Amino acid sequence: MGNLDETDIGILKLLQEDSNITTKDLAKKVHLSSTPVFERIKRLEKTGYIKKYVAILDAEKLDKSLTVFCNITLKQHTKEIGNKFVQDIKSIDEVTECYNVSGDFDFLLKVLVKDMKHYQDFVLNHLGSIENIGSAHSTFVMGEIKHSYAVPF
Repeated sequence: MGNLDETDIGILKLLQEDSNITTKDLAKKVHLSSTPVFERIKRLEKTGYIKKYVAILDAEKLDKSLTVFCNITLKQHTKEIGNKFVQDIKSIDEVTECYNVSGDFDFLLKVLVKDMKHYQDFVLNHLGSIENIGSAHSTFVMGEIKHSYAVPF
């Protein structure tokens, strides 16, 4: 963890729980004054420990209640084909996460859509337009048990 001390780790843990916490409240919780906490946060941002701050939205309320994990296998494995696949996937809004994985598949996609009809449209019109996909295996989420963006310490 590089040059992180216990206070830095405490700040990171608290920011993971609530990135809207004020510097004043954060300072109280890590037993420092506001100025050193503010300076530590800026250093953590500058050195890349904190990538960015985001609002976590409720997908269901935004009519994206179907989560699908899609395992993709490519027909061929060349640098050009892999790079083209990655470029194509990055441009598809419904794909919220994409991982290059080992094992039986090449990529794991997390896809958010409204319903099964919209997923079918996604498969036919988005995945179907990407060259060199050999197979796509879909797993539909029935219920979310745990969802966290926190990095464990």
